[in-house]
Amino acid sequence: MINIDELLLEAYNETPYPVGGHGKRNVQVLKDAIMAFDGDTMSDMYGDGPIIADFEKKIANVLGKPAAVFFPSGTMAQQIALRIWCDRKGLKRVAYHPLSHLEIHEKDGLKELHHIETVLLADKERTIELPDVLELKEDVSCLLLELPQREIGGQLPSYSDLEAISAYCREKGIRLHLDGARLFEILPYYGKTASEVCSLFDSVYVSFYKGIGGVAGAIVAGEQDFADESKIWKRRHGGDLISLYPYIISADKNFDERVGRMAHYYEAAVELAAMFNECESVVTKPAVPVSNMFHVHASMSYEKFGAALIASYRETGVGMTPFVRGIEDEACYFDISLGDRYEGVPKEKLASFFKALQTNLKEIADFDEFVARKL
Repeated sequence: MINIDELLLEAYNETPYPVGGHGKRNVQVLKDAIMAFDGDTMSDMYGDGPIIADFEKKIANVLGKPAAVFFPSGTMAQQIALRIWCDRKGLKRVAYHPLSHLEIHEKDGLKELHHIETVLLADKERTIELPDVLELKEDVSCLLLELPQREIGGQLPSYSDLEAISAYCREKGIRLHLDGARLFEILPYYGKTASEVCSLFDSVYVSFYKGIGGVAGAIVAGEQDFADESKIWKRRHGGDLISLYPYIISADKNFDERVGRMAHYYEAAVELAAMFNECESVVTKPAVPVSNMFHVHASMSYEKFGAALIASYRETGVGMTPFVRGIEDEACYFDISLGDRYEGVPKEKLASFFKALQTNLKEIADFDEFVARKL
């Protein structure tokens, strides 16, 4: 019995033309950033020092907020932001999407560490919309919106809906927090600046290792008193490491290099999704991406789709994903985010990949014969 998971990962790792992301996540990311610094530059110490303070001020200005705080992780940052809003209102209850990172990836940290109740809004297959907020039956201290909603292909609400939600929350005394892990990636679609989007929110979280491509790290921004309180909670969470400079200098360098390329990544995603949507039994979600990421869904088992991808990788040298996730017996998907590597894949190579994939998807119906012949 062949192991599709192992073969797919192996085939992907051997491709000379991987399509997604910026490149391998290795120590070179940090080495490149350090080269710009003199060895005598003083590191930050427990949250103080020019390296951290200057970066916090820089990103606060980009986001249009009075102050910002650098955290080693977004998980820590967002739990703290929601705790602050709950304490301010004296109500430990917040609302967010059923597929929020806090709900499905953090082992109930918000509930176990901060004893905060959660209200899940909207259907899992779409973003939170104004009617969902208007129909909230429970009083909440804060509403969290994730832009884009990663687990459903990076979908976004309309900007007018976003403005309406913001206005309603302010009218009702509900704090609005932005999970903007991929904030900079959505700006080309909205045609807005980061400051314009963030003006709709009371607090904002951004990540520096996703589309930005740094080692790790996050920032939460808001009013000065919110930032001051965030720093206290950061210390309580053990987030004030003696030095965070490896994260900060890689975040700073990669931010400067990539924030201006987000429109290029977005256009690449639109182009690539169109190619997938021409394939038999394959669709992307969204059909037209609204950021640099999207999901690729296939109406077949993940074993069949994986086998078709493996054969296509080997035949063309182009790799799309190392993993495929099964949803049910005859449905599966993978997600892909576009970055620097896309422009390094020759157009003729992409064309050859999709030609091979089309052929392999047609032949995969006879799975056993296909495996015997191609794998």
